[in-house]
Amino acid sequence: MSEKNKTKILIVEDEIDFAKILSIKFEKEGYEVVVAQNGELGVNAAKELKPAIILMDVQMPVMNGFEAFFKLKEDPETKNIKVVFLTSYGEPAKDAAWLDEKYAREIGAGDYIRKTDSLDDIVKAVGKLLEG
Repeated sequence: MSEKNKTKILIVEDEIDFAKILSIKFEKEGYEVVVAQNGELGVNAAKELKPAIILMDVQMPVMNGFEAFFKLKEDPETKNIKVVFLTSYGEPAKDAAWLDEKYAREIGAGDYIRKTDSLDDIVKAVGKLLEG
């Protein structure tokens, strides 16, 4: 079993179809994937599972991605887990997208990925973050 096969990814995403597609892609690449459907469930899952990386949607019900991110960073058990924000911002609102990207990096997120990026590009970006 390779190291990648042991790598656990937590996807925190309220759009079920997108979460399933992303899960299938990462599982085909050999990752173990768990999905949580909102920020609150994501924080709880992160505490329990200690994933190597979290792909966090920005806009979600109950607790949004930024709120969940700050909760994770406040907790000694989860503060070192890498978080990558997923967002659908950026296509229609490209002019404002740089602001979210800049904010995500300033608060310490590992990266910022648009849901409209190809699945291969998303997997590559996550692989680079896990390596580095």
